[in-house]
Amino acid sequence: MSRFLRIVLPALVIVVWLAIASVGGPYFGKISEVSTNDQTSFLPASADATTVQERSSEFRQESGAPAIIVLERDGGMSSSDLSAAKGLATQLGDRDDVESVSPVIPSADGDAVEIVATLTTAADTGDAVEAIRTDVQDALPAGVSGHVTGPAGFTADLTEAFAGIDGLLLGVALAAVFVILIVVYRSPLLPILVLGTATFALCASILVVWWLAKAGIVTVNGQVQGILSILVIGAATDYALLYTARFREALRDHRTGWGATKAAMRGSLEPILASGGTVIVGVLCLLLSDLNSNKALGPVAAIGIAFSLLAALSLLPALLLAFRRAAFWPLRPAYGSAHPVLTGPEARGVWARVGRLVAKRSRVVWIVCTVGLVAMGTGLVGLKADGVPQSDLVIGASQARDGQDVLADHFPGGSGSPAQVIGSERDLAALVDAVTAVDGVDGVVAAAKDTPSGTVPVTSDTSSAGGVAAEPTVSRGDVLLEATLSDPADSDAAEQTVRDLRTAVERVDPDAVVGGVTATAVDTNDTGIRDRTLIIPVVLVVILLILMLLLRSIVAPLVLIGSVIVSFAAALGVGALVFDHVFHFPGADPSVPLYSFVFLVALGVDYNIFLMTRVREEALRHGPHEGVLRGLGVTGRVITSAGVVLAATFAALGVIPILFLVQIAFVVAFGVLLDTIVVRSLLVPALAYDVGRRAWWPSRLSRANHDM
Repeated sequence: MSRFLRIVLPALVIVVWLAIASVGGPYFGKISEVSTNDQTSFLPASADATTVQERSSEFRQESGAPAIIVLERDGGMSSSDLSAAKGLATQLGDRDDVESVSPVIPSADGDAVEIVATLTTAADTGDAVEAIRTDVQDALPAGVSGHVTGPAGFTADLTEAFAGIDGLLLGVALAAVFVILIVVYRSPLLPILVLGTATFALCASILVVWWLAKAGIVTVNGQVQGILSILVIGAATDYALLYTARFREALRDHRTGWGATKAAMRGSLEPILASGGTVIVGVLCLLLSDLNSNKALGPVAAIGIAFSLLAALSLLPALLLAFRRAAFWPLRPAYGSAHPVLTGPEARGVWARVGRLVAKRSRVVWIVCTVGLVAMGTGLVGLKADGVPQSDLVIGASQARDGQDVLADHFPGGSGSPAQVIGSERDLAALVDAVTAVDGVDGVVAAAKDTPSGTVPVTSDTSSAGGVAAEPTVSRGDVLLEATLSDPADSDAAEQTVRDLRTAVERVDPDAVVGGVTATAVDTNDTGIRDRTLIIPVVLVVILLILMLLLRSIVAPLVLIGSVIVSFAAALGVGALVFDHVFHFPGADPSVPLYSFVFLVALGVDYNIFLMTRVREEALRHGPHEGVLRGLGVTGRVITSAGVVLAATFAALGVIPILFLVQIAFVVAFGVLLDTIVVRSLLVPALAYDVGRRAWWPSRLSRANHDM
């Protein structure tokens, strides 16, 4: 290749990536425009709660989420307190973002009042609730406490908790990675080049995801947005470190940067593509999910990994070619300098000692590691991953949670968040009887568009009553009933009531469906449990097939998959113990084990691919046993560095006070460290050494009967 092209080609690559970053960068601040945290929007189309939500506008005026204002005074509300509450209701009714306001509803004990302010469909829930909370605080008489809760209040608290996901999360992740790279590589320039590569990959990913979400092709919420940022930064850095290690090796053997680039690309292209492809296939398995929030993460994460691969294999090589040995200053690799001794008595360093331990006590090492991991995995016995109440999603202060507690003390716990039943109008009387007979139902009304409140009282003889001023709205032969629950809408008791409601109304009308806030939680949790039961085995099979193709072996991939499964069980088991006995979390979402599995298995296999492709390369030259030791020695530092970086990036998710993300952060970060330090450094090399040439069956490498 001419000197001109050697200069122009990398420069052109850098310019193209600069252009992509300049366009995609501003979309960091715009991603919230196309994201939603409405739980119902992530349900499968077949869920009853989705059907009810889609049809609810047929029975009542279309409106936004209800905000429930509850005012309380110990010892009883005075007449002046009630007057102030009525004035507040009038003030809220004058707001442009409020569709309607209920009358002031006093509690039976006289200590509290409740006001339901239903937002308009165009209102921004977070902004509207913040303004309402300000109005409430300004209107409170001395000695009266006030809270804004209900669906709108919880959505606002959730939105506020996600507020740091654009800047804070990314800043913490980048800072942590930068410090680690400085410490490991002792070069001021190399971390900048690596993080620049990762950041440019993220810019491109967010640009594409934003437009896909804008077009309605993918759905983005706060958790998907946060995971995308962390996944791209971590994965792009990992791939960049693998290429950088190969480039540094090549600089010792090649005088020119171009020669070193070609050698580094030959050595790193296959493992990087295989690793990235494995992660892409793994996350795309989420498309099998019935839960739209899980399904949304699949293509979004795949886009992020694809751009991570592209940046690590195009932008970074161009940057390193431009800086050459200066990128590693002050520890520049000199041309013609000796490579480190990897095996034998002259080998020095941590990885040489680990290699000698593996060679001397291989069977003891892998058995001890396996027993230790299995012991950690026993914590799975106490894992509670069947869902958590909506009020516990936000870690720390939550006015909506406090307000719900006050509401439950003085009113039926489900006030403002009723279960909704759509059933046949001809069976109205029987449906009312069935609903009211269910334990946990405090009262029932029917939706009616022609009434100021939007509802009308119903009884078992409603269907035969005549001369009624307003009747339930009928649409396509159906009516909508609203059942106020005795327990808080996000409680276990309320969920059981909804399950009982479904059983009861199906006996009357097999086509009747039950929706509402509680039903949404029930359908979400049930679908999440079904998803993880289906997707986890599929991911294992798909990754196993990829490893068999890559390593040209059957035994080695089975060993790697087995090691990753044991590692995942250990990480989740320790996580369950920590969540229960250290943090005292109320439980976990069903998606926590699923997401943890997908990321830990896909990313954990990454490191095994990095290791075993190098082991295979060395084994072809030096024999199976020597190949294990040389592969371990040459990849030890780079894979450990990559693992620490990835763990740090996922740990950064913990700065967002959302229970789901904090749990994902712990399990994945701990699991990656466990996989890097124990599985990849000890268990896999020791097992491969002990199995010897049989690990590569049925390839020709398995037929070598001695080290060459």
